Amino acid sequence: MRVILAQPRGFCAGVERAIEIVERALKLYGPPVFVRHEIVHNKHVVEDLKAKGAVFVEELHEIPNGAITIFSAHGVSQKVEDDAQLRDLPVIDATCPLVAKVHKEGQRYAEKGYEVILIGHEGHPEVEGTMGRIPGRVHLVSTAQGAGKLKVVNPDRVAYVTQTTLSVDDTREVIEALKARFPKIVGPDVKDICYATQNRQAAVRQLARDVDVLLVVGAKNSSNSNRLREIGEEMGVRSHLIDDATALDPKWLEGAGAVGVTAGASAPEALVQDLISRLRQFGEIEVQILDGIEENVYFKLPEELREVSA
Repeated sequence: MRVILAQPRGFCAGVERAIEIVERALKLYGPPVFVRHEIVHNKHVVEDLKAKGAVFVEELHEIPNGAITIFSAHGVSQKVEDDAQLRDLPVIDATCPLVAKVHKEGQRYAEKGYEVILIGHEGHPEVEGTMGRIPGRVHLVSTAQGAGKLKVVNPDRVAYVTQTTLSVDDTREVIEALKARFPKIVGPDVKDICYATQNRQAAVRQLARDVDVLLVVGAKNSSNSNRLREIGEEMGVRSHLIDDATALDPKWLEGAGAVGVTAGASAPEALVQDLISRLRQFGEIEVQILDGIEENVYFKLPEELREVSA
């Protein structure tokens, strides 16, 4: 059986930066350090950091006075940041720079008097943070149908921004629906969606042409991982999202000559290698890596942590 690995797959620069922030903070300040929400959407990453001394909480009131506080890669609302300042919590912000870029875009539109529409999934931490960063009323739209029903104060002063981990194709469809409804709407190009999201989706589209089964390593609550599985299904390939190798069902491999493997942006490469080892238990395999983009993106760490060796 051939096992073909997508390229690129797994960790993106924003996730690597967030994890490194927690590890360096632990080294600089010692445990515990407190992280609001999962630093990234992957239980293996979270459990590993817990073992090193990180404590994950849902809300700031769970953090003791004076404790080192880290905001997750998904970003937080202005209210959360203000509440942390009121309590004088020493905060290190691990918000992905590409998410912070969306915050700034939305703020610029709002300052110019535009009503802002956010294309995203309700309840996602990134969406909650972004909506809480843009002053004034922000409309959340998830689908083209939703865009068609939207009511705004002034149809001539409308702008949009997007959740970074959405599908490029889904976003394009919603943007087209918004443009049909509000011809004067302004917003960033669809290419401004996170580079890692685009690259991993493009790799899965290429991979799905050559395989009988697609295995996506990633968390069930990871937006970008779910979308990778959906793309495989849309291309007619049996596709499964699994947390790790233990979730693999051997029945999925029946009749498969080629199995594609990829991983969401918050899934460690070690989980992919564990899955390959598990696949070897069912017979001889030949592992290939798909030709694809070699990512070399790196985001700077917060200044206070740059001198600490990870």
